[in-house]
Amino acid sequence: MTPFSFRKSLLAAGLVLLAPGLAPAHAQTLPSYMDGLVGTTTPAPGAVETRNVLQLNRSMFDLYGDAAAIFRKNILASRPVILALFSGAGGKFILYRPGQAPLEAPSVPISYQLLKSVAHSTMALAEVVGPYLSSPNDPSWRGSMLAFRSRMQSALDGLAVTDMPEEWRENSRLVLENNLAFMDVSLRDNAIGFANLQAFAAKQAPLLRKNVAWAAETQVKHWMGVLAEWKALVGNDWDKTYAASNTIYVARQNNVIFSVLAQYFGPQAINDRLLLIETVSFTTTPDDMLDSLTRIIADRSVGALFFGNYHLMDYELMGGDARTAIIAETKRRGMTTFLPPAVPFGSHQWPTLVTPGDGPASLDDLH
Repeated sequence: MTPFSFRKSLLAAGLVLLAPGLAPAHAQTLPSYMDGLVGTTTPAPGAVETRNVLQLNRSMFDLYGDAAAIFRKNILASRPVILALFSGAGGKFILYRPGQAPLEAPSVPISYQLLKSVAHSTMALAEVVGPYLSSPNDPSWRGSMLAFRSRMQSALDGLAVTDMPEEWRENSRLVLENNLAFMDVSLRDNAIGFANLQAFAAKQAPLLRKNVAWAAETQVKHWMGVLAEWKALVGNDWDKTYAASNTIYVARQNNVIFSVLAQYFGPQAINDRLLLIETVSFTTTPDDMLDSLTRIIADRSVGALFFGNYHLMDYELMGGDARTAIIAETKRRGMTTFLPPAVPFGSHQWPTLVTPGDGPASLDDLH
């Protein structure tokens, strides 16, 4: 079939698209199987043009994704990178060195997880019974508590052979026994009384306090040792090493892993080569963390190129102008402006709350 005859056959079927701006000489009759499939509404004036402009912003992310793969490869090829990730096991540390396979640090001793698990078991009881404190006639909590009691008893039965110092084991035994006693009373009475829950919490608090302190000591000692070894291993390249840790909101203040990293990186590295990246979940993958770190570093070069400041892009780009607008708008509305102090780009202050004030700031302060 010649190109001309092929085109004629398409025309006969009504399937050739008209060139822009051309209208059909006459209305075409479409076959029935096209019913409900064809036909458009005329866009509002400017709608297509607006969409074309907005598409530029969407396309930026595609272009950035292509470039980010190259940036990431170049960063890892030119300097060491440490990822210090949160995990239920006390953290996961990975050292990336140019031209070498990633080095994953050994885990925190298992005693950390044992202490944490015992402490969490007590707090979990409050979650189980909390919704039913004002509903004495609702026995829905019993099934969950009976199942949890079975697990609690199994944990207590095997506690004697777990790997931790005797003092820690004895304290954990008391915590588990108190948990069981509280559950047994609740199940026997078929009721959750707030007075009983308060008494239970008061009894457990000093025991939990010990588990928390021992777990923190174990975690800190382990990662301090790892970083000391890695700093010696990296040698002169330590001063150009990047490190990043992840956190969610509730673990942001006094973040253990970030605070340990800061001891080896020093004040000038904070928010420069040492970064605390906030997320919406406790855990994240190394790939996602490397992507975040790559974007931060790459965006800094854009800020330096266009605006002459290397750390500008670490901040909300519109934040300064928005601040000016907020001041003007609150004044216009007769409101008192409420804003934090302006800080310079590249500030090395801790990426957590730093303003001193009254009130307890640790478990020790509470007592």
